[in-house]
Amino acid sequence: MADHGKKVCLKDIAEKVGVSTALVSYVLNNKKEGRISKDVAEKIREAARLMNYRPNQIAKSLKTNRTDTIGMIVADISNPYFSSLARIIEDEADKRNYTVIIGSSDENPEKFAKLIETFTGRNVDGLLIAATAGTEDQLRQLQEQKVPFVLVDRYFPGLTSNYVGLDNYNASWKAVQHLAEKGRQRIGLITYESQLFHINERKRGFLEACKYFGISARRHMIRQVGIKSYSAEIIAATKELLSADPAPDALLFASNRIAEHAVKYINTLSLKVPDQLALVSFDETECLDLFYAPLTYLRQPLKEMGKEATRILLDGLDSSVRVTQVNMEAELVVRQSTGTT
Repeated sequence: MADHGKKVCLKDIAEKVGVSTALVSYVLNNKKEGRISKDVAEKIREAARLMNYRPNQIAKSLKTNRTDTIGMIVADISNPYFSSLARIIEDEADKRNYTVIIGSSDENPEKFAKLIETFTGRNVDGLLIAATAGTEDQLRQLQEQKVPFVLVDRYFPGLTSNYVGLDNYNASWKAVQHLAEKGRQRIGLITYESQLFHINERKRGFLEACKYFGISARRHMIRQVGIKSYSAEIIAATKELLSADPAPDALLFASNRIAEHAVKYINTLSLKVPDQLALVSFDETECLDLFYAPLTYLRQPLKEMGKEATRILLDGLDSSVRVTQVNMEAELVVRQSTGTT
């Protein structure tokens, strides 16, 4: 039985099992056992468990120059997209014995800067970052400080860095193509007013696809809301679009949050979905699954994105690897809001 008044050290375990301290350290640090018998290795681990051994992380990090932690900064943890992505990354890092510390910038550059300062002050081994607009200079500083990081979801064309995200241009194109094939001729877009590259790529893909398919998508068919907008602003944008003459016969929402508030408003109208108005959204929106016409949406490969971003970061800690940039494809999941036939 362990003495809970005394902190157990490697020497205590070594004396208990009858082996050297070096051997105990070798086994508990998960190094390949090689010539060590499985029986001895198991005895060491069992003794450590029974004696309630807790490794001294500070001493370990001083010796290895690692903390076995990575920081993750998301743009808004209340958004299901980012909370799901964070969970995937946390699970993936755990497979490699890394702990993830998560912070949310709430699309605020000042809060983003504080999180960067906090994580680097804790000597995390690297960072996974869904950056907010206006933070390029802080990312360049990380590069100058040789802090490893991978951008996730958010990309800055002027910054040469590791990145994993979605081909947003092509995703919007897929949505417009689907609506065109359904016979829709007046497609509206509700998106964010933002300098973020991925948001602008969604808009660019939308406009160019509409032009290609001969669909009316003039500027008056696009409404932009603030990236931290609340229900009232999104509802106002939706109402304004649907009041146009002629009104759109389809809407594309650039995020699940926009879709959530817009569809709640549409549900109060006499419009029939999809007969009079077809709807497509980026990302799944579980809270709208009970809507009488569940939304067709663009599914981002979150699991693959999270796994790849984590792999790039952790593999890069052990070797000098070239910059890796990965754009993944969205899957169009067709449901009742655009008609299933």
